[in-house]
Amino acid sequence: MGRGQSAARSGLSEKWRDGCAVVGVYGHPEAANLVYLALYALQHRGQESSGIASSDGENIYLEKDMGHVAEIFDPSRLGRLKGYIAIGHNRYSTTGESTLTNAQPFLVNYRQGSLAVVHNGNLINAYQLKRCLEDSGSIFQSNMDTEVIIHLIARSGEDSFLRGLLVALKEIRGAYSLVFLRESQLIAVRDPWGFRPLILGKLKEGYVVASETCALDLIEAEFIREVEPGEVLTIDEKGLQSFFPVSHEKSAHCIFEFIYFARPDSFIFGRDVYSVRKEFGRQLAREGIVEADMVVAIPDSGMVAALGFSEESGIPMELGLIRNHYVGRTFIEPKQSIRHFGVKVKLNPVREVLKGKRVVVVDDSIVRGTTSRKIVKMLKAAGAREVHFRVSSPPIRYPCFYGIDTPTRRELIASTHSVEEIRKYLTADSLKYLSLEGMIKCTGYTMENHPFCLACFSGSYPAKFPRHPVALPGL
Repeated sequence: MGRGQSAARSGLSEKWRDGCAVVGVYGHPEAANLVYLALYALQHRGQESSGIASSDGENIYLEKDMGHVAEIFDPSRLGRLKGYIAIGHNRYSTTGESTLTNAQPFLVNYRQGSLAVVHNGNLINAYQLKRCLEDSGSIFQSNMDTEVIIHLIARSGEDSFLRGLLVALKEIRGAYSLVFLRESQLIAVRDPWGFRPLILGKLKEGYVVASETCALDLIEAEFIREVEPGEVLTIDEKGLQSFFPVSHEKSAHCIFEFIYFARPDSFIFGRDVYSVRKEFGRQLAREGIVEADMVVAIPDSGMVAALGFSEESGIPMELGLIRNHYVGRTFIEPKQSIRHFGVKVKLNPVREVLKGKRVVVVDDSIVRGTTSRKIVKMLKAAGAREVHFRVSSPPIRYPCFYGIDTPTRRELIASTHSVEEIRKYLTADSLKYLSLEGMIKCTGYTMENHPFCLACFSGSYPAKFPRHPVALPGL
């Protein structure tokens, strides 16, 4: 998935966006229907396009389009997805434009048969690999880094798909949770750092892999375990087999899954998301003591942390901001003189709750600061006497290159401004971020032994970037 257009294109939010959701089901007569339901549960991970590929053991069928899951899949489309194996994908573009050409699954035919693939993550050496492949004659149908993997497999010269996959895995670097579909086989792959989540579940008939456990809950599958970093799982008539073809790196799970991306009811990276997120709020209250009348969450991302903040501080929580849940992805913010209405369309203050009160407003992060500034001004305009801004993560100073859509470093307000400068820009009465040490403590680890990627806070990137052109074997 990788890097691409700025999150600002949404017009309504400055939040970071995760690349996508992946799902795979093997051994169930209604595999495509189960994938459809799982994608519904994972809609939060991508809202631009959705797709499902299925197989009846002989042929692979594909349906994909732009939009939400419910907008794309009607009974007619689902009826065309025959078979007992299926994979699915929800996309938020971080590499490539938001077009149907770049929507997944990708389906190709090559000398080993048909192959479909879905991907969550970003290959940091995709550009170099693509240049090398193009120089040797490869023709790309999209500008997605996922297609690089397909070309590496097809050009490997190996006499089996699995051996070709192993060749490809030795060449790619970065974040990838992959699910492949062949005519009679499902394959799940996770990168050696384990950047993005990928879990394994058991159905009464067959298996399921998915980005988060909330997808298992909806289709009534039993959670077995997480796919291990560097692991390749094959599921076919022989059952489930596991391989570790590439060297395991020091784990670098994306901490933002706990801060924002994952649904609160999911279990990932060995932890319950709700509990960790709530502890962020508790720790934030310990670190950012303030006298106030109420705690207000910025819905929905700040809700769980705000609950923790309220419980720890003893300050009651109120619904001071109401979210409009019916703002569609196609909302176009008016231009020029009424452009500022974008945030107001999404959030509205409850004046009777806020009037004359000292308010602690809790959000999960500040990226550019533009939306946070509008919210502070909105609360004060609604009658709040004081607005104290609390953030349940440390300042974001560096962009992500591992499958999250982030601005450039110069657009990240914390990369060029102090906390006090940011407070003044927001027009807040006080501003406090959760400390890096406090955040890690909430996950049950210490700064010395944690398994997380903290690059967006520290600038220390676990997977190093290529500095020289690559030379692929046999090309």
